[in-house]
Amino acid sequence: MFRDRQEAGQMLAFELAKLTLQDPIVMALPRGGVPVAVEVAKTLQTRLDLILVRKVGAPGNPELAVAAIVDGDPPDVVLNREIVETYGLGDDALRARIAKERPELARLRMAYRGGEAPLPVDGKTVIIVDDGAATGTTMKAAIRALKRRSPRKIIAALPVSPPDTATELAQEADLVICLSQPARFRALSYYYMSFPQLTDRDVLDAMNMVAQSGPVAGSGNGKQPAARSARARREADTKE
Repeated sequence: MFRDRQEAGQMLAFELAKLTLQDPIVMALPRGGVPVAVEVAKTLQTRLDLILVRKVGAPGNPELAVAAIVDGDPPDVVLNREIVETYGLGDDALRARIAKERPELARLRMAYRGGEAPLPVDGKTVIIVDDGAATGTTMKAAIRALKRRSPRKIIAALPVSPPDTATELAQEADLVICLSQPARFRALSYYYMSFPQLTDRDVLDAMNMVAQSGPVAGSGNGKQPAARSARARREADTKE
């Protein structure tokens, strides 16, 4: 059990630091993955960015993803073809469901990065970080989308997941670092002593904290595209 997301991030960072990583960049899945990823980026002294994923739910079952939209320029659409076939979704129906989720992805982009493009990942070792994964759907979508952007290597880094999920992610990523793989997986919060629900402001504050710490090794100009101003943080508070 982890004390909190920060401790989980420190433990992940310890394992990642043992590797010889070329041009690493840390990509956090918000919201829960951000405080974990902050600790990883601090330890590895590298850049931190967000990877925004919006799930496209199945008819009558919004928690089951038929597809996912991953923010980028342009955004990537990743299909879960097995689920699409199970529900018998034609092209028009699928396009309509995807189009319905695009405004929320645009809202997240503006809220978190003010419309700025994500950091380029071509030729980089990309470490995708979340606070855990039950089914791994969001992580899989992120991995598949990033593969299209020519990274050197993709590493999925998680504090906890079921063994089956870790195995499935290993088929998608070049490497999976998962600290705990309990056979009888419970709700993610079970594995943390402190597991608060995070807000948009929590994400913005964490990203700005990293940005204000100044340039780090291998970070180029040290700019964190996802960091926003105090005004943006106030606007995020107003919306929540």
